[in-house]
Amino acid sequence: MNYVYNKNLANCTPSKIREFNSLASKLNAKFKLTLGEPDFDTPIEVKDALIEAVKQNHTRYAPTVGNKNLREEICKFEKRVNKVSYEPDEVLITTGSTEALTAALFTLLNQDDEVIVPIPCYALYEPVISYCGAKMIPLDTRPDFQISKGHLEALINNKTKAILLTSPNNPTGTIYDDKTLENIYNIVKDTNILVICDNCYDQLVYGKRRLGFSKYQDIKDQIIVCQSFSKPYAMTGWRLGYMLGNKDLLDKISIIHQYMVVCVNTFVQDAGIKALNFDPKPFIEVYEKRRDYVYNRLIKMKLPVNKPEGAFYVFPCIKEFKMSSFDFCLELVKQKSVALIPGDCFLTDDYVRISYCVDDDTIKNAMDLLEEFVTELRTKK
Repeated sequence: MNYVYNKNLANCTPSKIREFNSLASKLNAKFKLTLGEPDFDTPIEVKDALIEAVKQNHTRYAPTVGNKNLREEICKFEKRVNKVSYEPDEVLITTGSTEALTAALFTLLNQDDEVIVPIPCYALYEPVISYCGAKMIPLDTRPDFQISKGHLEALINNKTKAILLTSPNNPTGTIYDDKTLENIYNIVKDTNILVICDNCYDQLVYGKRRLGFSKYQDIKDQIIVCQSFSKPYAMTGWRLGYMLGNKDLLDKISIIHQYMVVCVNTFVQDAGIKALNFDPKPFIEVYEKRRDYVYNRLIKMKLPVNKPEGAFYVFPCIKEFKMSSFDFCLELVKQKSVALIPGDCFLTDDYVRISYCVDDDTIKNAMDLLEEFVTELRTKK
């Protein structure tokens, strides 16, 4: 059969992260610091809430926008945690933040629109933007991974539809500081440019919590927040998230959402209410200890690295070895059975991503072997 595909699919390829993870598995990597998935179990009270919902026969279709009780609980959560005010009709329940972001972009983007995305960035963004017929405009944030006002201003033109922010960032763990956020605010406040916030890591913060871009409530109609239950509550397989935004805008996005998924499964929404009242502090304390260990080991190896402020990744620079990030990671797997993710997967070569949401023994063994590998590469120079 000679299939004829949507022409926009030409620029969409499978996730390079998952491709490299699969390659590492085929090469029998013993120590995989690849995927960003919590190694904790979903809290028991969340699981119990789902079981009870099923027993109560909460198994029918939910409203397309999501159950009202969950949307009300999200409004309380956002007020309590992020100090922002939303009404239930400004909340759309989605099958994870990925679907939220995809539905938003499908709704908003037209041919030749431009979306500015600070890089390094999560691999999802460019294919989805491209599929919409739009163009992703990369904004290089090296070396400190903050956003330069001048660089951002230089990229804005009459085609700019949105700026997409991820803070804490995947893969760097960087949190945008107050100066960065204020600069973005001052640039967009008198325009029609939207700011889309992928906030799936915003509860995984080390030290004092800082408010994100949604704090600028005077331009609330320009802000779309995409949120996930996956990372803070170890619920990656539950596929539950939500979107915050202007009611009229969400009404349009919910049309795409409806035709993609109809609705989010009902009993998972019931469990989501319980999750919003779970404090992930015990998880964060473990991640922070692992962060400190990995960071200190990398400093000892003399690899240039910024200390992550959130999420569960660290992104050291490997430029000195004059290898592509893919070749570096491939040789590391072959020689030491340690798997990391090439920085090229995040549109920034010369770096590798290390995920520390794995057990302590795996992290220690991987760091020992990485140190051996780096030492041997330097000896060969």
